[in-house]
Amino acid sequence: MSAIDHYINAIIVGGGAEALEDGSAAIEAHHLLLAIAAHEGTAAHRVLLAAGLGRQAIREALDREFEHSLSAVGVSVASFDLPEPSRDPKRAPKIGASARLAFERGFAASTGKKDLRPAHLLLGLLDTHIGTVPRALALAGVDRADLMARARETLAHESW
Repeated sequence: MSAIDHYINAIIVGGGAEALEDGSAAIEAHHLLLAIAAHEGTAAHRVLLAAGLGRQAIREALDREFEHSLSAVGVSVASFDLPEPSRDPKRAPKIGASARLAFERGFAASTGKKDLRPAHLLLGLLDTHIGTVPRALALAGVDRADLMARARETLAHESW
């Protein structure tokens, strides 16, 4: 397997662990973003850190997005004692629609598999106007377009 194959596998496995932690039956884009933020040593990780988006900051932004989405329909998280997510370690989460689309956009941002790098996958996660990831980043005050520009810049100057 090539280095990018190992990286993609690590991000899927990490995203799966994030999905299990959330009690989710599917690995979605936000789980992949958390996995990228936790995977050190890549340009994608450095771009996120430079924007103040370590794994914990992303988790907090996702929690705010969850609360905000519930409040949009009149539910206050503070008013309820929500149960812990149901976690079934025997059930492996499947790749969800938003994760599949993020991978497709990331692959499309590259000129081919031999040129595919971690920052392409980050671009695939960021290059959408709808969904949990853009809502969470907006609530965190992150300029998604600027973050995408930084990721593209690393592609021009860094090999990995």
